[in-house]
Amino acid sequence: MKNYAIGVDIGGTKCSVVLGKGRIPDSGLEDFILDKICFPTEAAKGPEYTISNIIDAVYKVMQKNHVDAKNTVGIGISCGGPLDHKKGVVMNPPNLYGWNDIPIVQLMEQEFHIETLIQNDANACALAEWKFGAGKGYKNLVFLTFGTGMGAGLILDGRLYNGTNDMAGEVGHIRLEKEGPVGFGKSGSFEGFCSGGGIAQIAKAKVIEKLQIGVKPALCPELGTLDNLSAKTVALAADQGDELAQSIYKTSGFYLGMGLSIIIDILNPEIIILGSIYERSEHLLLPSVKKVIEKEALKASRDVCKIVPAKLGEQIGDYAALSVAFGK
Repeated sequence: MKNYAIGVDIGGTKCSVVLGKGRIPDSGLEDFILDKICFPTEAAKGPEYTISNIIDAVYKVMQKNHVDAKNTVGIGISCGGPLDHKKGVVMNPPNLYGWNDIPIVQLMEQEFHIETLIQNDANACALAEWKFGAGKGYKNLVFLTFGTGMGAGLILDGRLYNGTNDMAGEVGHIRLEKEGPVGFGKSGSFEGFCSGGGIAQIAKAKVIEKLQIGVKPALCPELGTLDNLSAKTVALAADQGDELAQSIYKTSGFYLGMGLSIIIDILNPEIIILGSIYERSEHLLLPSVKKVIEKEALKASRDVCKIVPAKLGEQIGDYAALSVAFGK
């Protein structure tokens, strides 16, 4: 009887090892996650150091809970890309220094003799929301990260879609304007307008415009405090009635609507699930999003597509890694 699943979430700043039950529940998530260990990634110390800590944490979780290879469904790894999920190799993600062609799946399987699978974090989160969250019961689903960056995980016809070489879902690279905030190395990109860094760039540009005409906005009354602007600080000001802050989120919402319209027209999904910033600030973004989709997306496609915030909240990384352990 396979009673357990193990998830490993590898991030640029922290890693988590999670123990879950070996079967996805039909309803409710109470007591599904049984144990968890978190620790700093310390990426500057190199992959060998981090992988050694991951292996130690997996052993600790297994020993504490009397888990062995025979009663474990698998180990799932969620990690920032690029990576090759078929070969199980991590290929130099920007937030993991020195992780050049690291065969993480092979290393884990040799150590634990448990089948190990890996997906990039957007795909893993798509699996999590599909298996456990807002996407449960749907066959055609798009998950958008909308956090530090803008990436997508695609569930099409009831299966995770990776593309030819694991590059499917890189929607943040889509150009929405000739010029604009920079994201994914491209000005005017979807990620440039719809990410934490992108919203901060929009805010800085709007504040500078005000300061140049002699207006000192309450959001940021002087150039010296520009670096304090972030998606979070702007959202807080918007919630307190600051009109400039609200206009910043309206701008991001407009381009979010443009990006979603493209996705709706091309993929015809039943549901689009947005994480992170959208979860926290849906009320600031959705009015603009709706207006644009009504104008830009095909009626037959938009009418069958729901747009909702992610359901798993701060625990999405845990469920993402565990979802990978269960396979596609």
